[in-house]
Amino acid sequence: MNLLTTMPVPLILAAVGICALGKRVNVYEGLISGAGEGLNTLVRIAPSLIALLTAVYMLRASGALELMADLLSPVLKWLGIPAETVGLMLVRPVSGSGALGVGAELMETYGPDSYIGRVAAVMLGSTETTFYAIAAYFGAARVSGTRYVVPAALCADLVGFCAAAWAVRLFFGTGG
Repeated sequence: MNLLTTMPVPLILAAVGICALGKRVNVYEGLISGAGEGLNTLVRIAPSLIALLTAVYMLRASGALELMADLLSPVLKWLGIPAETVGLMLVRPVSGSGALGVGAELMETYGPDSYIGRVAAVMLGSTETTFYAIAAYFGAARVSGTRYVVPAALCADLVGFCAAAWAVRLFFGTGG
């Protein structure tokens, strides 16, 4: 294996340790303190995350995701987004692992080098699990009112989905 690809992380860790020793910082105590703060954050945000994941599974099991996909197909066609990616677009703001599953299904069905597979891959890379991020960050900061955050974030996701389809068309064409 190439030394250039295997050494950066160990060298960075060693440099941090040497700098901490030079400044007489107790590295172990700092590590333990940071881990404790991380666990406290996890305890604060866990209820929000559990509720969010439960809602995703309920929507998927009830068939509501498929119904929404059927309803949104004409609008997405007008935007230039393949109708096959509707499920991905509906799941992505809610669940990163669910979106990866949907993306994997799309790539398995249509192929990773197909137009749909490429659009799905770019969508996964250019959008965020919006509700997870809001639940995590606002939960950690103990902020209960999100005001315009959710609509603004969903608009950003829509722009990301449109840009993904546009970028794939620009660089690869539609393939058909």
